Amino acid sequence: MGINRIAILGDGGWGTTLSILLSKKGLGVSLWSVCREYADFLDKKRLNVKFLPGIPIPKNINISSDLYRVLSGAEVVVLAIPSPYLRSVLKKLEPQSLDAKVIVSAIKGIENNSLMRMSEVIRDVLGNLRVSVLSGPTIAREVALGIPSTAVIASSEPKTSRLLQAVFMTNRFRIYTNDDVIGVELGGSIKNIIAIACGICDGLKFGANTKAALLTRGLAEMNRLGAAMGAKAHTFYGLSGLGDLVTTCSSVYSRNRGLGEKIGAGKKIKEIIAKMEMVAEGVPTTKSVYELSKKYKVDMPITKEVYRVLYKNKSPLAAVDDLMARRRREE
Repeated sequence: MGINRIAILGDGGWGTTLSILLSKKGLGVSLWSVCREYADFLDKKRLNVKFLPGIPIPKNINISSDLYRVLSGAEVVVLAIPSPYLRSVLKKLEPQSLDAKVIVSAIKGIENNSLMRMSEVIRDVLGNLRVSVLSGPTIAREVALGIPSTAVIASSEPKTSRLLQAVFMTNRFRIYTNDDVIGVELGGSIKNIIAIACGICDGLKFGANTKAALLTRGLAEMNRLGAAMGAKAHTFYGLSGLGDLVTTCSSVYSRNRGLGEKIGAGKKIKEIIAKMEMVAEGVPTTKSVYELSKKYKVDMPITKEVYRVLYKNKSPLAAVDDLMARRRREE
């Protein structure tokens, strides 16, 4: 099966980056924006000033706010919509509109209330579609600039994995395959919580020792919850686990780390979010993962303290003190 036409739903930094990457491979790409006015702006100016400033959008990318126009003729549909809005967008579609199309979730998050992973949300709304997942240590700007990067395509079907590997792979964007959809989705989601924690410590002017501890123990939390939910342990030591964790906790372009840094410096979560154009996925994901840790009876102390800082107005310094004062234990 040769792929010629791609539809990408979501005009954020990642959706725009994937549009640019795939169009440069010679594929026909259509990009959907939820806002008609902004779709018209993008189509005319060819610059995503809100979400990916400074990176030109090729003229051969079709940009529209008409969902069915974007989906028409597409063989692969990439969903790059912020997780809190995915369900509401999917409800605008007729289930049969995605029949026979290859569906890719490029979303990192866990839905509040339902506690579903994004592939589960897609199937919950649209029926038993086959959904693959694209995830990994991918700062959108770096991928758009052609900086060597890697990612993972996760699918339960090897044939689909290989197909999508060929679709997304370039000489600067290397794609690996994985059959652990649960682990890849969890890794891409939980790392945003640890990134907020690392950002808080940056805001508190702590050092490399603290960040190393958070990365290591955060990975342990990721692994524990993954095991309880049926993921494979080795997935969390790969690109969508450790790789994504390191990138998101250290990059100056990480929204979640940056949000945490502002919290550590004394700013309030509501005022931070009010000034952000893009969604910091780690905020709603923290609430979901905290609930999952209780559901599966998994010890996740870093997640618990980040939850208390974000949702219970706990002092960041008090959260750090409580983590350090936990009972003695083996590693």
